[in-house]
Amino acid sequence: MSGVNEKKVAALEAVKYVKSGMKVGLGTGSTAFYMIEAIGEQVKNGLKIKAVATSVETEKLAKKLGIEIITLAEAKRLDITIDGADEVNEDFQLIKGGGGALLREKIVAHNTDLNIIIADSSKSVSRLGKFKLPIETIPFATQLIIEELKTMKLSPVQRLRGDQAYKTDENNDIVDIDIWNCEDALQVLEERLKSIPGIVETGLFLNTTNVVILGQGEKAVSRKR
Repeated sequence: MSGVNEKKVAALEAVKYVKSGMKVGLGTGSTAFYMIEAIGEQVKNGLKIKAVATSVETEKLAKKLGIEIITLAEAKRLDITIDGADEVNEDFQLIKGGGGALLREKIVAHNTDLNIIIADSSKSVSRLGKFKLPIETIPFATQLIIEELKTMKLSPVQRLRGDQAYKTDENNDIVDIDIWNCEDALQVLEERLKSIPGIVETGLFLNTTNVVILGQGEKAVSRKR
């Protein structure tokens, strides 16, 4: 069974949570794409929601499908956000940011009542860190942050697009680090990283997730916190 199909299975299961009148956070990435398409289909059939996008890319897609987009400031609080993940463990902890939208995704998750993560079965791991952890950095500080992360033995690599520095929607840089051999507990690592001036956010989502829906073959398997 292909990962693509599993992504779709998980996305369609998550969309069942969306009801008319809700304010909905729309995630970013390949799995979220199927969820946005499915919501767009329902909007055509009369579903009435207002949505907040976690990236410029998601906003464009949602508008194209006729989904009403508002700002997070207008929404104040969201009923539900559906988003993907690069890795998810048994404790509902995630690595996100492979698609570069981690900062907006974390802000949206923080301001949401029910956070649902959708993924194909390959994203389910017993331990986070095979996927490199993305960190969003202020360009002014990026090179110095990289030097500091090297002393922490985290093998930092600045993300590129072609031969240029990759830029996020907030015009920041992304540095990908290797946390696989890190001795620190995830919470401690998160605090250490966030204490370095110029690191705006990390792709560790340690306590935002309420429901994980994994596509496994033809069926969606849900776990609630």
